Amino acid sequence: MKGIRSGADFLGQPVFGGAFTFPLMVVKRSALEHDIATMAAFTRDHGMLLAPHAKTHMSPEIARMQLDAGAWGLTVATPSQAMTVRGFGASRIMVANQVVDPAGLAWAAAELDRDPSFEFVSFADSRAGVDILARHAGTRPFPVLVELGHHGGRAGCRKLEDLLDLAAYAQATEDVELAGVAGYEGALKTAEDVRKYLAILQNAVDYLRAPILSVGGSQWFDVIGRELVTAQTRIILRAGAYVTHDDGYYRERTPFNRVEGSLEPAFEIWAHVLSTPEPGLAIIGMGKRDAPYDEGLPVPRRPGLTVVKMQDQHTVVQGTLEVGELVAFGISHPCTAFDKWRVLPLVDDDYTVVGTINTHF
Repeated sequence: MKGIRSGADFLGQPVFGGAFTFPLMVVKRSALEHDIATMAAFTRDHGMLLAPHAKTHMSPEIARMQLDAGAWGLTVATPSQAMTVRGFGASRIMVANQVVDPAGLAWAAAELDRDPSFEFVSFADSRAGVDILARHAGTRPFPVLVELGHHGGRAGCRKLEDLLDLAAYAQATEDVELAGVAGYEGALKTAEDVRKYLAILQNAVDYLRAPILSVGGSQWFDVIGRELVTAQTRIILRAGAYVTHDDGYYRERTPFNRVEGSLEPAFEIWAHVLSTPEPGLAIIGMGKRDAPYDEGLPVPRRPGLTVVKMQDQHTVVQGTLEVGELVAFGISHPCTAFDKWRVLPLVDDDYTVVGTINTHF
């Protein structure tokens, strides 16, 4: 929350008619709990483990809810995020990137040496990456997942033979331990493309007899659940955006549009109408500093309204509104909603504050 002293000051208070200033983004507890339980059940029922991508929220409260619901561990994107979620109490951390940062690796090595129960795994897609891990290892070797990419994708070996060569190199490198294979299918456009990619991943797993296959993304986990059902390995899913879902990008792309189950949007942002300078045009008191805009503009919860554009502190809406009205919007892309707020009120269905969601970006 922006401009307030502490979330605890508002426990039990109503969002409307009280001390809150606007714009204000809230998290609906019922939707958050539903989404966490739904994904935990989906992975469990499909024989997968879940290491939710904590870069979505970077919140100790949400991380604890995910771990309590049975998550295998937490995924992050950077060593600094790993340090943060370690402070949340995570005993297993997966960095879904090739880690080359000396300070981050020094921390990870020290943490592995300090706590024998701590598990830390990262990706590699090159011999140079494996060598960097080896140079910074402590008394315990660094476990690594060799990463397979695809043409036009992000990181990862582009060919199966290159991946197998890298796996052999990792196995032969002192202070590095080959833990399995990783991939990212989220950028692929069609289910058929995903199936072809997963088949290559499974071939790599079978050849290497890899104990772990990690895949990520919130758009194709239904295909993963079907295609990898016979894989003789632990499948660890790294989906993250599911945790609050949204009213835009993921509403259109969630696998629950294709399979039984559902996710509910947990985010709402409320803001006042500041001006109605022309008929059918309203200026809302929220902007790019308050709500995401990178994967779609906010979605008005009231019929007959359309968001035209966003500016730093203003949103232009077409529709009939009056100055001073409070208007509710859903958001598109939760990953860039959380990072705009350090404290978010957690509310019940009557918009009474029942807790807070703190973020650590």
